[in-house]
This record gives sequence, structure tokens and C-alpha cells, in this order.
Amino acid sequence: MADKKRWLLHPEQAPTPFQLAMMMLSLLSVIVVLVLSFASLDSETNRLLLFVDFSICMIFMTYFFVNLFRAENKIDYIKHNWIDFVASIPAIEPLRLARLFQILRVIRLIRMTQSLIIPIIKQRRQATLASLLVAMVTILTFASVLMLIVEAGVPDANIHTAEDAIWWTLVTISTVGYGDYYPVTAAGHVIGGVVIICGVSFFGVISGYMASLFIAPDESEKLETHSEQIRCELHEALARMEANQGVLMEQIEQLNQKLEEKKDTPES
Repeated sequence: MADKKRWLLHPEQAPTPFQLAMMMLSLLSVIVVLVLSFASLDSETNRLLLFVDFSICMIFMTYFFVNLFRAENKIDYIKHNWIDFVASIPAIEPLRLARLFQILRVIRLIRMTQSLIIPIIKQRRQATLASLLVAMVTILTFASVLMLIVEAGVPDANIHTAEDAIWWTLVTISTVGYGDYYPVTAAGHVIGGVVIICGVSFFGVISGYMASLFIAPDESEKLETHSEQIRCELHEALARMEANQGVLMEQIEQLNQKLEEKKDTPES
């Protein structure tokens, strides 16, 4: 039974922020696959979802090979994470549902981990990058699909293809606003407003993250400073112990002298 579950993560390991991010992207990709399989979509929306699915697969593939390159035992890593590679293949339709195992694996890991908050707090920079990645893919996916759906068939609309929708979302989320593509419906205006708000928040987080890299002290500097403080405290404690030891030795010597004097004094 243990051999059949080698693809599962070790239960004693806490999930990293990027593992949680891959779980969220797996959930998003499964939703995309289900929509592609069962929903009746026009050709452009179908092309857009296929492009989103392919982009998510490339993220999975990159994550798999980066971890494989960093792993000390590459054979062991492949044995435990081969499902990630299988789920990252975009061209084969049935393999896409293998991403369900990615979700189940991380959910199992979360249930066996007593606390997720402490590992995430300890890895705040990785958690920031992971959340930015998930937010970027999610916003691009939903905004592009919704805009393409609400603008389809409108006489004055200029967003007709998957490329138009993706380009509009990228321009809007970056708050650049070229104006070459824009929504003309009320629903499109609402979606555009939400995307603009998300874009401002998105790049605000990026700015804060970049500032923290330059302003916050390096972890090695923190460790060195903490070690120096510990050395100083130990030195002061040893000095106090030596001083107290000297006082105790003097008191013991005085007591010995008094005992000797009492012995030398003749009894009357």
C-alpha cells in the first residue's frame, strides 16, 4: 500500500506557499478543463480557455523541472512527484484530469499538518510571490473569458477574439490603458472597473515586495547580529559567574580561617 502512494507528499513536511499555489492553479485548471469538456462555447472562448490551460501547464512544467534541478536525489524526487509531470502535459486531454490528484495530495498534506500559518509566516517572501502568481493567472483567466462573453455579438464592440481579450486584460490590469480595445457594454464596464482595482492592488503588493528586498535587512545579517548578541550575553554571564565564584571562594576561605582559629584556641 505504501508503494502505491509514493506520489503523495511526506506527511511530516509542511506545505510550502508554492505548493499551495500549485494546488490553487490545479483547481483553476480543472475548472477550465470541465468547462471545455461540458460547456457549449463559441470558438474564440474555447481558444481562450485552451490558451489559459496551456499557460498553466507551462507553469506546472517549470515548477517541476526547477524542483527537479534543486533536488539532491533526483530519482527519489521523480518517484514522489511524477504525477506533477503527468498533469503538466497540455496536449493529451485525459491527462489533464490528473491535476485532481495534485489537489487531493495537497489537501491530504494540509489535513495532516497541524498549522499552516507558521510555515507561511516564516516564508513570507515565497508566500508573496506565490500569491501574486495565483492572483495574476486567476484575474487574467476570469476577466478575459467574461469580457469575451459579454462583448460577443454587440454591434459596436471591438473585443472579438481571444487575443483581443487577453491583451485588454493585460493592459487594464497594468493600469496602462492604451485604449485600442475597450468595453462598450455596462457589464464590460463593471468587469473593467474590477480589473483596474485588482491591478492597482496587484502592483501595490509588488512595489511593497520590491521595497522590502532593499529595505529589510538580509537574513544572514539578522543571523549574524543575533549571534553577536548571544555571544555578548554569554560573555557577560560568564564574567558575572567568575565574579560570584571569587566572592564565594573568599567567604569559604574566611570560614576556614575562623574554624582553624577555633581549633587553636584552648578550651578553658
